[in-house]
Amino acid sequence: MNTEHIPGYLAGADSDPLMIVMAVILIAMILIAGVLYFKLHAIPEHIAHGKNHTQIQLIAILTILALFTHNNIFWIAALVLAVVELPDFLAPLKSIAKSLETIAASKKVRVEPNTDEDVIKENS
Repeated sequence: MNTEHIPGYLAGADSDPLMIVMAVILIAMILIAGVLYFKLHAIPEHIAHGKNHTQIQLIAILTILALFTHNNIFWIAALVLAVVELPDFLAPLKSIAKSLETIAASKKVRVEPNTDEDVIKENS
């Protein structure tokens, strides 16, 4: 069989250049898809890091859980936590506690301890 008239991109007796090109393209596409997949899973972490979010560790844990368990609800929860600013409930409570300490310090009430003799006299 004479192969001189076959184009160069088709398989010949020595090599298959089209298969080599397709293998390189396939490997490149798999690597690109993997990088995009990992970048997609890191979006909530990047948002939380950019906002200097207080729950950044919780968001990171949720994104890792979503990555390994393939449960999308973890990723959605991480995204919602990263985007929504939760109110700070501890700051008002700390302020109330500090104010109560100040009031208690200014109105220091001295309570004298009862002695055993006072208790005996009251019971008699």
